Amino acid sequence: MNTVAKLSAYGVALALVAGGAWAAGTAVGPFAGAAGLPGGEDAGHGDAHSGTVAEAAPTDEPGGLASSRGGYTLTPTTTTLTAGTTQPFSFRILGPDGKPVTAYDVEHEKRMHLIVVRRDTAGFQHVHPELGPDGVWSVPLALPQAGSYRVFADFKPTGGSASTLGVDIATAGDFQPAEYQPSRVADVDGYQVRLDGELTPGKSSKVTLTVTKDGREVTDLQPYLGAYGHLVALRGGDLAYLHVHPDGEPGDGRTKPGPTVTFFAEVPSNGTYRLFLDFQHQGKVRTAEFTAATTGTPAPAPAPSTTQNPTPPPADDGHGGHG
Repeated sequence: MNTVAKLSAYGVALALVAGGAWAAGTAVGPFAGAAGLPGGEDAGHGDAHSGTVAEAAPTDEPGGLASSRGGYTLTPTTTTLTAGTTQPFSFRILGPDGKPVTAYDVEHEKRMHLIVVRRDTAGFQHVHPELGPDGVWSVPLALPQAGSYRVFADFKPTGGSASTLGVDIATAGDFQPAEYQPSRVADVDGYQVRLDGELTPGKSSKVTLTVTKDGREVTDLQPYLGAYGHLVALRGGDLAYLHVHPDGEPGDGRTKPGPTVTFFAEVPSNGTYRLFLDFQHQGKVRTAEFTAATTGTPAPAPAPSTTQNPTPPPADDGHGGHG
């Protein structure tokens, strides 16, 4: 066989090999490239026949631990500020379509609640940004000392579910961490607030806060965010943000404006929690801080069934079964 004939035969053989490989590949399925590239989404839990990707199963973890959850993402325009000065802080909430969300429902009299606290739980702030037409939230923010701060955005997009997302921002400088001992009595601006009740993991725990001033009970608290107080609870260690529900509201015919304000807190685990009560009196909002540890033990998980059922044979899934 001459040289030309040999080359032609070799080319035919290569074409047959390539064609066989392509056929095998299409029989198995399309190649999934790197996530983020066209045609390269991770379809490990998706529909193998439609090419769509299933959404991740929802979790029951507390809010504020992630910057992105349920299709919504908290994106600050900057993550560094200067300590000791008041600066504008702005951010967006991106929706499932990747665009800034511009429609929010009012929750507790505001469309956005922004909680800012240093990682050691010092410097707690509860502020309410303003929303621009482009979906950018803005608020003047003063971080008095250096350190890493956690920012919690608590909101409910119109047509969606209430959510709390968290992100870290930082200020440079000499960081001096604070430590807190268990405390159930707080003194703030001449007021004394006492925390009663126990935090039991895995159940709704009733806690009552009593406000006094100069030894006298305060019985004319003013409504703040639709209640006579607003309570935020943060878990020590990871700063998980816990929703706390007030018992009653002003004008319901049964809730008195002091001296006690009652809440129901749901703590997910044993540990130490930091609690922050915002209350309003004589036209000014003040914040009382507490450090409380859980008591009791959570309810045990149900024991697995001991019924012996025969194991069914593996189903044929069209890909050769599971054998």
